[in-house]
Amino acid sequence: MEWSDIRIFLAVARSGTLGAAARSLKTSHPTVGRRLRALEQTIGHTLFQRTADGLILTEEGHGIIALAEQMEEGALAMERRLAGQEQNLKGSLRISSADWFGAYVLPPILADFSNAYPNVDVEILTGTRLFNLAQREADVAFRIVPFNTADVVQRRLFRLEYGVYISEDSPEPKYGDGTGFRLITHDTSTGQFPDIAWLIESFPNARPVLRSNNRNVQGRMCRQGIGIAVLPRVVGDQIAGIRRLGVPTSPPARDIWMGYHRDLRRLQRLRAFISTVSDHLMNAAA
Repeated sequence: MEWSDIRIFLAVARSGTLGAAARSLKTSHPTVGRRLRALEQTIGHTLFQRTADGLILTEEGHGIIALAEQMEEGALAMERRLAGQEQNLKGSLRISSADWFGAYVLPPILADFSNAYPNVDVEILTGTRLFNLAQREADVAFRIVPFNTADVVQRRLFRLEYGVYISEDSPEPKYGDGTGFRLITHDTSTGQFPDIAWLIESFPNARPVLRSNNRNVQGRMCRQGIGIAVLPRVVGDQIAGIRRLGVPTSPPARDIWMGYHRDLRRLQRLRAFISTVSDHLMNAAA
């Protein structure tokens, strides 16, 4: 029984269809179907029930899912350990962050890193999804919340300050009121956002009119005069056409965390990237 077949079994079990499994594995639909049939023939059991809605695990499939996940963890641990022993400054480095962090914080850092280490290929994954470091979905991640797994080495990088913004041509809203103004808020289904709660409390009579999970979109909409927005200052201060309001109480700040899997702590290109990040932070604080 080959690990590659078990990997296909797990992908189908998690996605429910051959097509979705093929996309997650970056292979073809026929290949997934053929390898799955070969696995079932090898072990002599049907692992999935074919239905109109997709593939559902049979009793036999349910019986081996935990063992397959153990095999997966062992294979991933081996992959991480071997990757962590690479000493050459070449290969790939996958970075995960929020969209605004990738657009406004990382560019100068990556410019210096790429100039110093031109043989390292960098991939930036941005969005609200928290990529799994244990499964090598990313090598290093930046988040506004601490990492909650013991196998992640994490570091608090800096305190993220927020500001409240409005378009340059808009009149000044009254703090504690907001009558006649509108608010640009954030999709709070993915977590808690103290800055958004502060915005609503600080301008209680302003009407929420637009919600987005993308800080860049919020800033651009603010520039169009759609409403008041609260943004990380590293974002808002760089967007032309909006101005930061002077308010008696600033929006609550948050910490920025960087994390990577402990098995990659000796990966030379990762250590070089972390060193570049540290250099930028020291220069910014100077």
